[in-house]
Amino acid sequence: MEAQNQFHKAFKLQGETFKSSEEIIRFSKKISLEIHLFFNEWFNTSSFIEVNTSGSTGKPKVIQLQKEHMKNSAKATGNFFNLYENTIALLCMSPNYIAGKMMLVRALTLGWQLDIVEVTSNPLEHTSKLYDFAAMVPLQLNNSLNNIGNIKKLIVGGGVVSNKLLAKIKNVNTEVFATYGMTETITHIAIKKLNNKRHAELDSASHYNILPNISISTDKRGCLIIDAPKITSDKIVTNDLVELISETEFKWLGRFDSVINSGGIKLIPEQIEEKLAATLQQRFFVTGIKDEILGEKLILIVEGVQNDSIFAKVKELKTLSKFEIPKEIFFINQFIETETSKINRIETLKLFKFN
Repeated sequence: MEAQNQFHKAFKLQGETFKSSEEIIRFSKKISLEIHLFFNEWFNTSSFIEVNTSGSTGKPKVIQLQKEHMKNSAKATGNFFNLYENTIALLCMSPNYIAGKMMLVRALTLGWQLDIVEVTSNPLEHTSKLYDFAAMVPLQLNNSLNNIGNIKKLIVGGGVVSNKLLAKIKNVNTEVFATYGMTETITHIAIKKLNNKRHAELDSASHYNILPNISISTDKRGCLIIDAPKITSDKIVTNDLVELISETEFKWLGRFDSVINSGGIKLIPEQIEEKLAATLQQRFFVTGIKDEILGEKLILIVEGVQNDSIFAKVKELKTLSKFEIPKEIFFINQFIETETSKINRIETLKLFKFN
């Protein structure tokens, strides 16, 4: 087994080079406690590290990931994006979660020159340096548009990129990609390009393309099954409803556990939300609550003060079918969020005491 304290000779952190893992660990103290703790864990004798899941689709939990699998994931990303030795990369996400940890692993494994900046909503605000690669959440991308040209390739995860944000990035020079993945798959296993689509196979923004050495299929529910032996020992059966386009492509439809059965009509909240995003400025989500006649009825939850004009706007949307128009709209001053700033739908709904 490969020694855990090995790293690529070209690896640089904040412009510094290192001769040993001990030097990296000592230097990381100057950056932050979180970075220091990661390197301590990465370079110890254990074959795995412990990672927190985000809690966006259930209760947060701690899982163990094999370091060898994490290295394989890093190599797959490098091959997919042609990012090899001496790639200049930026880490602007929390190292407490898998997305941040994997930027560190990619740099160590592939020999990147990695800069780490404070985790803020506008990470490019105080830097003019040019980067080959970075990862952001949608909020960071939206707030960094004035300087986004400083990054050649950007992956975006941790939330849906809205239609409004898609319009803003349509003609920027930066190549922007949405990612599909989870902590259990060691970040992304599939990518879709969001702008500047130059290749016919990437012409549809709704299709994800899987990374090398991964196979996909669906179960009886229509949910995605991921077979990725180089990054996880077991097949992963997800709750994500998908449409398989080919052996290497799929379209994400929504979450199986969020499907609403309203009077025998199955409604997928994520698809309805995509349509509503064209007219709603504030944050929102749709869900189903118990109804004596329909079984479940579709409702809309909006963040902010009550605005009676919203229902009229929603009813006028031509893209919504009659079944996709919410029966009621509820307002709340502020959504409850997960630790990674995603909307915590389960906890937010508890505030209303519907059921």
